[in-house]
Amino acid sequence: MINGTSGVDGTTTTTTGNTKSSVSDANEAQDRFLKLLVAQLNNQDPMNPMDNAQMTSQMAQINTVTGIQQLNQTMQSMSSQFVSMQMLQGTSMIGRTVLTEGNTLGTAADGTHTAAFDLEGKAASVKVQITTASGELVDTIDLGAGATGRNYFTWDGADKYSGDKSQLRYSVQATNGATAVASTPLSPHAVIAASASNGQLMLELDDGSSLAHSAVKAVY
Repeated sequence: MINGTSGVDGTTTTTTGNTKSSVSDANEAQDRFLKLLVAQLNNQDPMNPMDNAQMTSQMAQINTVTGIQQLNQTMQSMSSQFVSMQMLQGTSMIGRTVLTEGNTLGTAADGTHTAAFDLEGKAASVKVQITTASGELVDTIDLGAGATGRNYFTWDGADKYSGDKSQLRYSVQATNGATAVASTPLSPHAVIAASASNGQLMLELDDGSSLAHSAVKAVY
């Protein structure tokens, strides 16, 4: 958590430094242009002065360049603020559980596992099979009918399996009559830290993996 926050601070500082540098470059470019324009006016031929249209065109060009540089400065500032907002959001998720696509049961603090799955359509019969990583069947849960969308289930396998339950897998068999209903399993994971990488909020999970915030399906 501390390292993640420090990384964001470093990014913010760099962005601020780049913004100040861009402001300085824009001011210097405009100053050089004005000096050249004044020198050109002072040394022009009185019998053949600079054309007004030419002067207007040059002024428009420097204004365009300055405007683009100012736009870049604004975008850099907005990017820095966005990263800071992401980190605040990520910090608020530490200690909570997120769901992401996967078929592991994860760690259960109280011994009861809660996981979920999405159904593409309603199902008259839904069964969840709990297996080991090698595919050995541990338990079968009959959930009855299932609704379209998000469905949750809980499993307390204390009397079914004595090994490391965080490594157990599950699969969903959903049918509506003779028709199979497609499902997407969702794994629960506890968030232990948050960091930022390339402007993207990353969540560090209890299994040692990292998850992009955009891949989170639910938080509880």
